[in-house]
Amino acid sequence: MVFGSFFSSLKFWGNSQEQEPQRGRMQEIDLGIHTIRSHGGSVASKHKHDWIILVILVAIEIGLQLISPFYRYVGRDMMTDLKYPFNDNTVPVWSVPIYAVLLPIIIFVCFYMKRTCVYDLHHSILGLLFTVLITGIITDSIKLATGRPRPNFYWRCFPDGKEVYNALGGVICHGKPGEVKEGHKSFPSGHTSWSFAGLGYLSLYLSGKVKAFNREGHVAKLCIVFAPLLAACLVGISRVDDYWHHWQDVFAGALIGLFVAAFCYRQFYPNPYHEEGWGPYAYFRAVQERGQAQNGDALRTMSLQVEPTSLENMESGTSSVRR
Repeated sequence: MVFGSFFSSLKFWGNSQEQEPQRGRMQEIDLGIHTIRSHGGSVASKHKHDWIILVILVAIEIGLQLISPFYRYVGRDMMTDLKYPFNDNTVPVWSVPIYAVLLPIIIFVCFYMKRTCVYDLHHSILGLLFTVLITGIITDSIKLATGRPRPNFYWRCFPDGKEVYNALGGVICHGKPGEVKEGHKSFPSGHTSWSFAGLGYLSLYLSGKVKAFNREGHVAKLCIVFAPLLAACLVGISRVDDYWHHWQDVFAGALIGLFVAAFCYRQFYPNPYHEEGWGPYAYFRAVQERGQAQNGDALRTMSLQVEPTSLENMESGTSSVRR
C-alpha cells in the first residue's frame, strides 16, 4: 500500500478513488471480442499522432547522442575524488533495452494472450515506449548540460597516469576522445533512469493486473509488484560499484524514471488500487459504448414489436364498434 499511497499523494496521480466517477464495479466482461484482427487497425489509427510523436522522440534521442557535453572545469585538487578504477560495466549498455523494454513487452503480450484485449496491449506498449523515450531525453539533456565528471574520470583523461594541466590548473586530457566525452556524462545515471522507467512502469502495470491493492490482504501480490523495482535498484547500485556514477547520479536517475513512468502510466490506466485498475480507460469506454449500442438496438426491436400489436388492437377495436 506504500507504493500506491506514495503516488496518490501527487497531483498528477489523479483524483482518489472516492473522487472518481462512480461507474460501478466493471466486471471483466467482453474480454476476447477486442482482438488485434477486429480492432487493432482502428486503435492504431486513432493514436496515429501519438506514434508520429514517438518517432520524433526517437530522432531527438539519437540527436542527443551526437552532441558533446559541457566540459566542466576539472582541477588538480578535484582529481582525488575522480581517481577510482576504470572498470567494465556489470550491466552492459546493450542489455538495458532488453530488460527495460523488451521484457515488459513480452509480459504485455502474455496478458493479451490470456485476456485478448487489444486496448490493453496497444496502450501498455505505447505508454512504455513513451516512458523510456521521455526518460532518455530528460536524462541525456541533463547529462549534456551539467557535464559532471564520472568517478573514473582520471583514468579516462590520463590513461597512462601522466597528468597534464594548463596554467589555470585545469586538466589537459590525452585519453581517447570518446572516453573523455563519456567521462563528462555522470549526472544523472542513464542506466538507472531507464531501469526505473521501464521496470517502474511494469511494476505499476502488474499491480493493477494482479489487483495488489484490493484490500484482501494478499501480501504475496506485493512480491510481484516489488520484483521489478528491486531489479532496478540493483542496476543502480551496480553503477556505483563499477565507479561509473556517484550515488547522487543514481538517486536522481531513479526519481526521473519513476516520475515519468507514473505520468505515462496514468495517461492510459486508472490508479492501480482502483476497482477498474486492471484495465485501460479505452477498454471501459469501449464496453460502455457497446452496452449503449446494444440497449439502443433492444429498444428499437421492442418498439418494432409494439407497433404491429398496437395496430392490431386498434383494428379489432374499430371493428367491434362498427358492429
